[in-house]
Amino acid sequence: MEDDPQKREIARRRHFAFRLNLFFFATFFLFSVLIVRLAILQFVEGPSLREEEEKRGSTKVLIPPIRGNIYDSGGKAIAYSTSTQSLYYSIEPGEKKEDSIATARQLYYVFQQHGDPKAAVSLEQIVKNMDLDYKKNTVSVPRRIKSGLTPDEIAYFLENRDLFQGIDIVEESIRHYDTANTAVQLVGYLKKFGGGAENGLYKDKAKTDDPRLKYLQQEDVGYDGIEYMYQDVLRGKNGLKVYPVNAASRIIGPPVVTKPDKGDNIYLTVNRQVQETTEKAIMDQLHYLRTTPTDKRAPNAKTGYAVAMEVKTGKVIAMASMPDYDPNIWEGGSISTDDYNAIKYVLQNGAVSPVIGPYDDPKEQRKHPSSIVFLGSTQKPLSVLIGLNEKLFTTSSAYTDTGSFYYGKEGSTRRRIGNAKGHAYGTLDPSSAISHSSNPFMAKMVGDALYRKDPKNGVEIWDKYVKQFGLGVETGSGLPNESKGVIGYFHEKEAASSQSALILASFGQMGRYTTLQLAQYAATLASHGKRMKPQFVKEIRDTDGNVVQGYKPEVLNEIHFPDAYWKEIEAGMLKVSVKEFNEAPYKVLRKTGTSQQQVSGKTVENSVFIASAPADDPVVAVAVVIPEGGFGADGAAPVARKILDAYNDYIGFDGVPKKPAGSPSGGSVGGNP
Repeated sequence: MEDDPQKREIARRRHFAFRLNLFFFATFFLFSVLIVRLAILQFVEGPSLREEEEKRGSTKVLIPPIRGNIYDSGGKAIAYSTSTQSLYYSIEPGEKKEDSIATARQLYYVFQQHGDPKAAVSLEQIVKNMDLDYKKNTVSVPRRIKSGLTPDEIAYFLENRDLFQGIDIVEESIRHYDTANTAVQLVGYLKKFGGGAENGLYKDKAKTDDPRLKYLQQEDVGYDGIEYMYQDVLRGKNGLKVYPVNAASRIIGPPVVTKPDKGDNIYLTVNRQVQETTEKAIMDQLHYLRTTPTDKRAPNAKTGYAVAMEVKTGKVIAMASMPDYDPNIWEGGSISTDDYNAIKYVLQNGAVSPVIGPYDDPKEQRKHPSSIVFLGSTQKPLSVLIGLNEKLFTTSSAYTDTGSFYYGKEGSTRRRIGNAKGHAYGTLDPSSAISHSSNPFMAKMVGDALYRKDPKNGVEIWDKYVKQFGLGVETGSGLPNESKGVIGYFHEKEAASSQSALILASFGQMGRYTTLQLAQYAATLASHGKRMKPQFVKEIRDTDGNVVQGYKPEVLNEIHFPDAYWKEIEAGMLKVSVKEFNEAPYKVLRKTGTSQQQVSGKTVENSVFIASAPADDPVVAVAVVIPEGGFGADGAAPVARKILDAYNDYIGFDGVPKKPAGSPSGGSVGGNP
């Protein structure tokens, strides 16, 4: 029986309507999903996608900043930077030494044809700079082959880049140092950021995402002294070249350039003439001590340290750690093992940290003292102040110096304190005890008396006093690697007795301190109790010469004693016998010190000296230390005289230089006459 055509048509229309509705529903659903997705893209994911688009649409190239300069107090550059184009060479993986030498020959030919004849580089120097034996760098570190490329050299290498494997031209800042080697260890030096510095001093600097502050792997950064202390000031900020790129990361247009900000310039408190006089005076004196045929000969006097610090301002006018070295050896941010070995004994600033003389053998090193020495008799003015303030005696008290003072029980533990060369000075008051440098006076009237006054707390009382004068605490200078010194009286108290600790401390044999601490101590005595923060920077200026930051004197602490106590120690210091000052045109408060120290079972004598001038109103204080230099009057005092003369000549105790501007720095050749 055949189907009814009418029914068939009705069924067909129903199926069609169903399929049509299903199509419209599916279409509606798809459009709804698309609309929702578009809304999410636009309003939710849009900002991040736009950021990604911009990232993909440009590439940033960092332009290293030009480092700021370091000047002396007169405005003459000690350290300065120049912008230059340098050629770097990277050792490719698997590259043979012969291949690198062949490249060196190619480079030599190009330099000969297109370079400046005045800046010619030999083939041997090119090979040395390649560091093919990895003496200065690891394999991954690019080597600087030549700086100061000429435009012709740059053009040739850019046009023929494919001919030179591992070659790259880098715009960078080159650090130069004054050839006079002024205040070398104070100024410091630079090392490559990517040469390991980022793992030590600069580990936090590597974390920044700011492209203008981001350190470059080939950038030179401060690694000691002022260069490190003021790294952020000197560095400046990176420049940026932002290039537009296509999807294939190819540059498709000119860059948008943000110029780098040059670092600010630092003006030190160091006076060049006084500094150079100080350095020369030390070296002359060391030579004299090692070669003189007299009884002053000191064959192991190989290092010397001195600091000149203004009493009222804290400005450090000179700081010398001698011998020094040529800091230009660090040009490029790294040096060879041979070069490092040649300077490693003079690299650190011995005026603030422990340095031992140039002894290669570790066993030999242990036989000699470091630059941190006992005060010796330079302690005695402070000992008298402590005795007076603790009411252990008065300014008119008398003591009979028989040449010996004994303490301890009878027998093997009994100890004798005597004077240098066996002297017995007879009746002494406090000021004459200073001028004669009486050890028995200090032992009996100060050390033993303080012990008997307070057996339990005497050492703590002593410690409180000396630290107020800057001995055994930081000076506040901020210099890297500065030592607080080494105090021994607490150990002596535990190992022996409080009595022994105080007696030995009273004449300077219980604390070893830096030359900067000695200078701060001398200045504190001269100022009647104002301990000043040592200042090395006079001001900071931007590239236009505007003062960005100035500096004011800063008092760290004050010690208040009656005027009579200060006058008593000054009366003694004025009479200390030092022939170098017998005919000085100004009066000097001074104290010699012969710092005896046990090293590897033998006693060595370090020469120590402090002074301030002019005596009636001190302007500058000086400290000089010459390890193994003998008596302070013989070893250190002649250096101090030349420093004070130089200060008066080139700055003036009254603010008026005694020598006209442009006079050569002074100091006669040789040591004592």
